Amino acid sequence: MNAILLAAGFGTRLRPITDSVPKCLVQINERTLLDIWLDFIFKSPLIEKVLINSHYLHEVVYDHLLNSPHYEKIKLVHEKKLLGTGGTILKNYNFIGDSAFFVAHADNLTKFDLEDFINFHKNRKDGILITMMTFQTPNPESCGIVEVDKYGIVTAFHEKVQNPPGNIANGAIYIFEKEIIDYMKLLNKTEFDISLDIIPNFLGMIQTYMNHRYHRDIGTLDSLKAAQFDFNDRY
Repeated sequence: MNAILLAAGFGTRLRPITDSVPKCLVQINERTLLDIWLDFIFKSPLIEKVLINSHYLHEVVYDHLLNSPHYEKIKLVHEKKLLGTGGTILKNYNFIGDSAFFVAHADNLTKFDLEDFINFHKNRKDGILITMMTFQTPNPESCGIVEVDKYGIVTAFHEKVQNPPGNIANGAIYIFEKEIIDYMKLLNKTEFDISLDIIPNFLGMIQTYMNHRYHRDIGTLDSLKAAQFDFNDRY
């Protein structure tokens, strides 16, 4: 299985740090988010290669990856214009191949059993095309909130709305079946988003995998500060 790490964002809420540092290279206890992700992914023999998209300060990302011990397994693509999370996947569908693929937002800091996540997808029920990681958030209005049935299948999705119905949030970590690529092609778009253009159109075909260990969106300075204290070897 191949993987895509979405890492092209500006990180405007992390300014002034991101005035000179791309968001994916922000450090958590002296390790960059991107390095944490790559070390984590390549611990598993189930992931063969990783594609990383870049845009803002892409030269800095490229120079950093040149020194990565995983360099030979990485493909870095530069987006001169941001394509959105879905547009990046579609643009690089040849990298994905004909099998299921893993996708994650690289600005999430997380710990989970990757092989269990992949096997959970492999053992899905008929008709399931997406496995979505979820977590319980203390700030549901800032997240995409899912409603699920008794089997953990997504029945409704609310992207950053006021007074959402619950606190089970989309962790922006997925496994997609290749049929999702076929659907993306039918959109006839080059720029689109997973949460806005894909998830709402596959309700009933998305199973959830609850992360009970650790999950945090490093989107704000407060979140980054908190991560320095609570992300450690315990997870």
